[in-house]
Amino acid sequence: MRLIFLLCCMLTFRVSLGQQTIRVGAKHFNEGYILSEMISQILEAGGYTVDRKFNLGGTMVSFEALRTGAIDVYPEYTGTIAAEILKSERSAPWEVLSAQLLNKFQLEISPPYGFNNTYALVMSAELSERLNVENISDLKNHPGLKIGVSYEFLERNDGWKNLAVAYGLPQQAIGLEHGLAYQAIIENKINITDAYATDGEINHYKLVLLKDDKEFFSAYQAVSFYSAKLPDRAKKLLNSLSSKITEAEMQQLNAKALFEKKSHSEIARSFLILKGILNQDSKSQSRDSALILKKTGEHITLTLIALLASISVAVPLGILLYRFPRLSKVALYFAGILQTIPSIALLALMIPLVGIGKLPAVIALFFYSLLPILRNTVVGLHTVDPVLKNVASGIGLNAWQKLWLVEIPLSKPMILTGIRTAAVINVGTATLAAFIGAGGLGEFIVTGLALNNMNMILTGAIPSAILAIITELVFEFIEWVAVPRHLQRRTL
Repeated sequence: MRLIFLLCCMLTFRVSLGQQTIRVGAKHFNEGYILSEMISQILEAGGYTVDRKFNLGGTMVSFEALRTGAIDVYPEYTGTIAAEILKSERSAPWEVLSAQLLNKFQLEISPPYGFNNTYALVMSAELSERLNVENISDLKNHPGLKIGVSYEFLERNDGWKNLAVAYGLPQQAIGLEHGLAYQAIIENKINITDAYATDGEINHYKLVLLKDDKEFFSAYQAVSFYSAKLPDRAKKLLNSLSSKITEAEMQQLNAKALFEKKSHSEIARSFLILKGILNQDSKSQSRDSALILKKTGEHITLTLIALLASISVAVPLGILLYRFPRLSKVALYFAGILQTIPSIALLALMIPLVGIGKLPAVIALFFYSLLPILRNTVVGLHTVDPVLKNVASGIGLNAWQKLWLVEIPLSKPMILTGIRTAAVINVGTATLAAFIGAGGLGEFIVTGLALNNMNMILTGAIPSAILAIITELVFEFIEWVAVPRHLQRRTL
């Protein structure tokens, strides 16, 4: 376990120069990326180094990251803060929310950016006109309408469940990724979905916002949500966004990312220059092939460190279990339970314990690698030909000599197969590490899903698939070099 700890510490170690590095988070949806880029570029123009922790999961993942110090700031909405973080029934004025957050969590919020991105339900204009549905309360008259909402909205206090109760709606909503919901509407797979009032898709797809005639939704003023420990100068820089963005402007910015395929960095920079917050000569972040190489390197690093850590634990443990078989079933059963935990759930469970970033990702990947390596080590040792074991005993080898000179060499093919399986699993599972700010190729996939951008999804998926193929070839070579030819033929 010391090796795991040291490897993880190597990942998280960074040289700190005062408070010159600020970690900026972003929830994984289009507007979140754009606003977080604005925050990042404002801080960079002010002389700070920014560590971007984008593609975080929903509200609670981002909030836990902020609360535990894994990030320093991210954009949030007052209605979300009130309902999900402070557990209030209704949103409160900015001054009240600010005081409550400081008192309870030692967190602060900036004055609002100027736009209200409230939740809403949307449907096609054609269907709305045909069924005469203008208000959310009108949905009671059409129980056959198919409703699909984002997973977060499905469970939020200010989401579907309480909305359905407040309006007495008979429909049962299904959960789906927010970035795919609009595509589902235009393909008539669903009729209604949740939306943010500033979504760029609303006008583009000729959708209408259903009127919240019972005023269920609170105001969702966008703000910078940050640690009270943030330098005063950084807080002042963040305040430069206050009252600078209208609903119409935010909707246009979102549409540029979705339909003009502009990068979030470019969109943010152009808007900040237009508003006079940045100078024309300010530097923009590079978004070219070098970024793909960087993310590929992060992906390989996550996979390799987790794999080496699991090998260092699982192989010796497998040998120990072979020598003491009574412990074998218990250990394999425990490792099997870890394997059954959904990977995204395991990553989420790590956040309260070790925050976000590479450390929890490595720990999760380590747990996922244990079972195949451990099981194959135990099985490989047990399946060594008993005749050869008897011969080894007959020539005078003691139990440990027999283990090191006969049984382990003969079980190499099986052990290598377990390591190969773990490596390939890690390459695929590591893409989910993007949800907790660990980087890697999953960032392209998650961002592409949020934008419904197949090119961006493939930018992450294709290198990940190539890495899996290369991993297979590398282990083919290792087996060819390390395993005697007669044992290789036996494993075919």
